[in-house]
Amino acid sequence: MSPVPVSHVVRVADDPGDREACFAVRKEVFVVEQGVPEDLEYDAYDAGAVHVLAVRDDGVPVGTGRLLYGEAAAGKTGGVPGVGSLGRLAVVREARGLGVGVALVRGIEQAARERGLTGVDLGAQTHALGFYERLGYVTYGAEFLDAGIPHRAMRRSL
Repeated sequence: MSPVPVSHVVRVADDPGDREACFAVRKEVFVVEQGVPEDLEYDAYDAGAVHVLAVRDDGVPVGTGRLLYGEAAAGKTGGVPGVGSLGRLAVVREARGLGVGVALVRGIEQAARERGLTGVDLGAQTHALGFYERLGYVTYGAEFLDAGIPHRAMRRSL
């Protein structure tokens, strides 16, 4: 696969084809590459989440992420009103380091603003803390395991 052009597109995955592309990227990154059990990767939150999809100019999917908000986010954010939960951020190996992850995070933040949220929480794999810190996220709380992978909670005000 060739590198992602600078003009990749990030969009809300409204149609079933886009949603399936999001799930395929997550399977490639989390299930195949990181060894997360498939039954843990997909959950009941997927149905009501806002999914975003990054595609190259030729339409090939290269990244995804999701936003939980309202009641769905309460368990992830400690019930803090007005805070959504960014999760399942995944960029295929060939597209890493090319700005796709930044574009996905900013797209999810925009979706959060459009829903009246004032902040976004996330559980970052510890190897990715620096990435999120560069985007304005701040860690809080103790390290925890999710699917056997060390994580830290992070938050950014919008």
